[in-house]
Amino acid sequence: MPEAKLTTTELLTQYSSQLTNDLEQNVQEQDQVRSEIETLKARLLSLQHDHTVLATMQQALQSGIPLQQVPMSTPVQGYDLPTVSAPGTSRRKQQTPTLVALIRAYLAEQSEPCSAAEIATALSEAHPDRVIKTTVVRTTLEGLVARSSAERLKQGHSVFYTSLETDRGTDPEGTDTREGTLTARSSADD
Repeated sequence: MPEAKLTTTELLTQYSSQLTNDLEQNVQEQDQVRSEIETLKARLLSLQHDHTVLATMQQALQSGIPLQQVPMSTPVQGYDLPTVSAPGTSRRKQQTPTLVALIRAYLAEQSEPCSAAEIATALSEAHPDRVIKTTVVRTTLEGLVARSSAERLKQGHSVFYTSLETDRGTDPEGTDTREGTLTARSSADD
């Protein structure tokens, strides 16, 4: 019987060792599969994001917001504004005015400061063929402020804009006649 016990013990030891190895391999394989799943999930999220961006771009292209040509002799909505020409067209063919030109003209007409939302609404009503978003108007206004073409006024949490081009006194040659007052004010602020 001692040999039978020895054989049984050897078999138990061999099976136990094999089970331990199999369990370790199983755990390693699970870790590897989990890692692959995480990589695939990240790739799937990236592809879903790309799909959303591409679908949005396709919708924008298909929405039919063309640049419409305007005859040269007819000013747009009463504005005599600079215009943008499409690539490949001659300078003689006039396109719709740029958003910057529209905003400058609108601000120049206003006697009081306006918010970006008010400007966007007014321009959308005046140009129903264009999509004019408040965020784009705000960014454009900030660009005008940076170029000293407009002024930003804060009242509490609200921000209003006014044209500096109408505030400046200019003579017929276009030179600034208020230079002395601007210099005096800037030296007082320093």
